[in-house]
Amino acid sequence: MVAIRKIIDDKRSLYWISADDTVRQAVRAMVDYNVGALPVLDNGRLVGVFSERDLMRRVIIEQLDMDAVKVSEVMSTKLVTANIDDDHKACLTTMSAANCRHLPIIDGTNLVAFLSSRDLLKVDAEGKDTEIQELKEMIYYVPPKASS
Repeated sequence: MVAIRKIIDDKRSLYWISADDTVRQAVRAMVDYNVGALPVLDNGRLVGVFSERDLMRRVIIEQLDMDAVKVSEVMSTKLVTANIDDDHKACLTTMSAANCRHLPIIDGTNLVAFLSSRDLLKVDAEGKDTEIQELKEMIYYVPPKASS
């Protein structure tokens, strides 16, 4: 198991949007950053997550004006978070139970990362590759011949 702290050491920049941004501004940020969701901050405090799913369900289908609606009006506010000291498997379990694909990572009261299930599954797959290699080495290990 890999600690989240280790995963985010190499993680890209943390992108976020403001609760006061319009939906169009949020969508533009998601396109620019090539992400499917962004954490929403209000005065530096995590208050929600805005995702493609929120856009489709709460804006597009309701035919709301993306230039008039604020992110705070349509973001998801039932937050599921993880602690920076949690391990990646616990985070995957949490995400599966909550049926979410993005997870804000908290250190104390500060948002320090925003991981996707893809980020965590990649770490999980890399760990399995290492485990498979170690098992192969154990299976095919040939002890050195004893000298006579």
